Parts: sequence; C-alpha cells; structure tokens
Amino acid sequence: MAGINKWKLMSLAALAAVVLVLPQVVKSSFAIDIFIRILLFSFIGVAWNLMGGYAKQLSLGHAAYFGLGAYTSTIMQVDFGISPWIGMVAGGIVAMLASLPIGWLCFRLRGPYFTIATIATAQALMLIFLKFRDFAWGAEGTTIPNLGSSPLMMQFEAKASYYYVVLGLLVLGLAITLRIERSWMGYYLVAIGEDEDAAEAIGVNAPRIKRDIYMISAFLTALAGTFYVQYIYFIDPATAFSFNISIEAALVSIVGGIGTLWGPVIGTVLLETTSALLQSWLGSSTGGVQLTVYALILMAVILWRPTGLIGIVTDAYQRHVNRKPARA
Repeated sequence: MAGINKWKLMSLAALAAVVLVLPQVVKSSFAIDIFIRILLFSFIGVAWNLMGGYAKQLSLGHAAYFGLGAYTSTIMQVDFGISPWIGMVAGGIVAMLASLPIGWLCFRLRGPYFTIATIATAQALMLIFLKFRDFAWGAEGTTIPNLGSSPLMMQFEAKASYYYVVLGLLVLGLAITLRIERSWMGYYLVAIGEDEDAAEAIGVNAPRIKRDIYMISAFLTALAGTFYVQYIYFIDPATAFSFNISIEAALVSIVGGIGTLWGPVIGTVLLETTSALLQSWLGSSTGGVQLTVYALILMAVILWRPTGLIGIVTDAYQRHVNRKPARA
C-alpha cells in the first residue's frame, strides 16, 4: 500500500508540475485560450457533478446560477466600482440563496420532470434579465470597462494570468468534491442517487441533503460565471444564461464519468480539445462537418464506455495494482 500511495503522489506531483509550467512553455494565444476553456468547463463540470453525478439529479438548469453570478459581480463592478473578486463571492452567495426556492420547487419532481423544471427555471431567468433594461442592460448587454493591467479588478494583460485564476478555481472545486466524497454527506448522496426511497427508509434526510449539495453546486457555478464575463469583457442574457452551458456541464461529466472526482476533467479534455481542433482545422467553410464529427465522437464514447472514460484509467490502475503481489 505504501508503494501504491507513493505512486499516486508522484503522479499527482508530475501532473501539477506540467499544469503549472504549461502557459510558460506554450506561447500561442490560441493554445492558451483552449487550456483556459478546458479548465473552466472542467470546473463547471465538477460543480454540476456534485448534483448530477453523485446524487444523480439530472439538472440542465445550472446556467441560472452561472448567469446570476456573472450579473451580480458585473453590476457591482460597473455601477458601484466594487472589485470582481468581491463580486465573485457575492455572486456565489446570491446563487446559493436563489437555489433555495428553486430547489424547493424542483425537488418536488423526479426524473425527466425535474430536468424540465430546471431548464424552465434558467430560461425564465434569462427572459427576466432581458426585460431589465435599466437594471441589467436588457438584451443589448454591456461591455466591462477595460482598465488594462489591474489585478485587483481581475483584469490582466497576459492570458496566462487568467489561466492561473481558473486553475485555482478548479483546484478549489476538486478539493471541495474530495472533501464531500469522503464525508458522510458523500455516502448519503450516493445512497440517494441509487434509490432515494430506500435511503429515506434507513434514515437519510434526502430533502436536506439535496438542498445542501444544490447550494454548494450553485455557489461554485456562480464563481465560473464571474470569471467568464471578466475573461470575455462582455455580458448579456443570451451569454450568461446560455443553455449550452448547462448542456456542456452535463456532457463533460457523463463522458468522463459521473459520480467521480476526475470524470469531469477527463471528459472536458476530450470534448473541448476535440471541438477546438475541429473548428480550427475545418472552420466554417465545410458547414456542419465539425459538428457531425464531434457528435460521432461523443456517441462512440457513450456507447463504448457508458460509465465514462474514467473507467479506462481505473481499469489500467487496477491491473497495475494486481500485478504487484504476483511479482512479489
């Protein structure tokens, strides 16, 4: 066991070293932009995975919390001059508070009805912000004032700085997930995901557990919303509450492996890298060919590995472990 733990630590240390030096070695802005997108959607997938993976509550409305976090920090910055670092936390708190009534309504439903209710919630919020012309700039949106190099306002001249910010968010999300996974809440979540009625029969307070994990998931998703609008310097309802965000968060987790720590990261590396490279190679001159190829790869992974790509890594690690006693 000591050898196995040592091997794990060495692997993590090597991975951390590669991730930290990557933007210093790679100088291409396009490549760094892909890395930032991978880290961002890995973080969103990790946040979604707490709810959709461990508890198996298929929410497709996480764009609601992404947008609330983005709008909260932007309004605080543009109207009151408050730093987005503070606005990021405030946006997370707003998303947590919003998840209470939303969860109270949606958790009364199960299965596809719950999924439809979460979609409707996100779309309703988008329509509300479309009408708030005086308060939230309406359908036109607004650009975020460019202050040049201003780290206290989350604005940097080099893309590498944004890379390290979103890397820190991902590490935070993974740390929280690991903490929950190894706690009593993690076991309760798995029990709820397998059979909610059976879990309640043995004393698990399913409504409270789902409420708490939904709040944590909403908080983390809101942090991603603040980062994204600061990265692109623009916000409007169609961007902040985009349905694609909810879909992407679910897809990367399902492809990588739901209910696992590293599943969303592995799924994002495959899907985002494939999407970016196909778009770069094929461009818009070939119509929807890149989308077709992307869809075929997605279907192949889901059909070949229904439990996600994390199963390949797990199987390889298990074979490595099983060979150790044989050699001894």
